[in-house]
Amino acid sequence: MPNSNYDQDHLTTLVRQHALQFGDFTLASGKKASFYLDCRLVTLHPQGANQIALGMLQRLSEGVFGDFPDAIGGMSIGADPVTAACVMLAGQRDIDLRGFMVRKESKQHGMGKQVEGPVAAGMRCVVVEDVVTTGGSAIQAIDAVEKMGMQVIGVMAVLDRLDGGRDAIAARGFELVSLLSLADLDLA
Repeated sequence: MPNSNYDQDHLTTLVRQHALQFGDFTLASGKKASFYLDCRLVTLHPQGANQIALGMLQRLSEGVFGDFPDAIGGMSIGADPVTAACVMLAGQRDIDLRGFMVRKESKQHGMGKQVEGPVAAGMRCVVVEDVVTTGGSAIQAIDAVEKMGMQVIGVMAVLDRLDGGRDAIAARGFELVSLLSLADLDLA
């Protein structure tokens, strides 16, 4: 039976064991780095997905952004497993939390949507990310959901690389809450 309590130490261990790689990397932001955090190796891991969902729902229940949101989601593909884990755990706890995915651009067929999911204008939402570096993906998601009429109340991430993302998101008017940062991994 899985642990039903968030355990930051366990999540930190999972990130170190599965997501952290050393070498020469170019990040999505274009910056060079001597290590890479492929958080999909944790967000798609059974224990990782569980700990991430437990941690995010705990923080949301504590009122980190005020009232509990109506929906949670972010840019595909990094935010998709985070969203799914949170929505699934919320459903198991009889919490009405909807999920959504943001495409890089609107579909050119069908309904032409950029934001997919059982969400609607007027809903209060939290944008989620796996890793925040410069904040660009989170801001792109914020722009898309605000354009469709949802109200963003904050941004949550599994990991903050402490590389300007928090400030960029704050400059856009939102708080970033992360479960972990590079400091937790002794990399800052």
